[in-house]
Order: sequence, then structure tokens, then C-alpha cells
Amino acid sequence: MHFAPGGFAWSKFAKRLLINQLAFTVKIRILDIIHQTMADGPGFRTAIYCAGCAHACPGCHNPQSWDFNAGRWMEVEDLLEIVKADSMSNVTFSGGDPMYQAPAFTELARRIKEETTKTIWCWTGFTLEEVQANPAMAAMLPYIDVLVDGPFILEQRDTDLLFRGSPNQRIIYLHGEPPVDDIPGTVALEPLR
Repeated sequence: MHFAPGGFAWSKFAKRLLINQLAFTVKIRILDIIHQTMADGPGFRTAIYCAGCAHACPGCHNPQSWDFNAGRWMEVEDLLEIVKADSMSNVTFSGGDPMYQAPAFTELARRIKEETTKTIWCWTGFTLEEVQANPAMAAMLPYIDVLVDGPFILEQRDTDLLFRGSPNQRIIYLHGEPPVDDIPGTVALEPLR
């Protein structure tokens, strides 16, 4: 047992219940959810498109996602149920840029990893190094399998690239080697700890 200020004892069960209750109130601003897409990572995926992106990359394929007030609020719990309802699909976080809502996406990613066996791909206009330098954003990395990082650069646009628009964007396997059928342009990191 742990004692809170005032001498109140927290059992493990009570702490977990409180954490779960907090998760019910965490919300993410969502533009759209695309079911069983194959455009946002390998295989079938449930793609969660969030609202808000200040990168404003010229030539962005989704400029309607830049508005932080677009879309609707959805609770993490509701998003988790949508993800869990599709037994065939893994998960993609895109947008907008999920890193602008990092604490809420971290909670969603944590719950997905705890309650399913799904992989998570996340697209961001920030580089991995920028994400690692920001504690709120870096907190999501242990739960993300693949990070596609960096801004889209219109002058470098390459329609032959898989899952990215310009070659500066990296497909980064955060927890070791890519699978045997790896995608050209991927980077494997030493597993994050």
C-alpha cells in the first residue's frame, strides 16, 4: 500500500481504478477514422487522423488537418473500443500531427499495447531527435512500433516512396530490426529503453 497526503492508503486496485477512470476522461481531437485502410502502413490498419498541425508543409496531402479546432473530441476509451473491434487491423496515428496531442495519444497507445497485440505506426512532422528532446512527445515512443518522421518537403516529393512523400522522412522501427519484408528507406534503431 502507498499512502497519499493526509494518510489515505492507496491499494494497487484503487490506483489502477483511478488510472482507468482518468483514461475515460482523456480526449483526442479527431478528424476521421479510416477502417481497414492499406495506405497508412503495411496490411490492414485502423487509421486515426487527428486534428491540428503547425508544420503546414507546402503540398501536404491533408491540409484540412492543420486546423486544431477541426473534427470532434473523442474519448480514449471510445477510440480503444473502435481499435479493438477490428480483429484484422493494426493501428496508425496520423493527422494532423499526433505529437501535438502527445499525452492523450500516449495514453491511447499504452492501452492498445496493454490490451491487444496490434502494432502502431505513427506519422509526425517532427524528427525523431525533436520528439526525443520533448518529454511529453518522447513518452509515446515506448508504445509506438514504427515512427515515420520529418516534414514533407514538396521539392523532394517522390511518388515511388512507400508510406512517405519525400526521402527526408524516415520509417523508423523503434524496437529493433524491421521484418524480413522490410520497406526501402527504413531505419532500425537499437531498442528504446
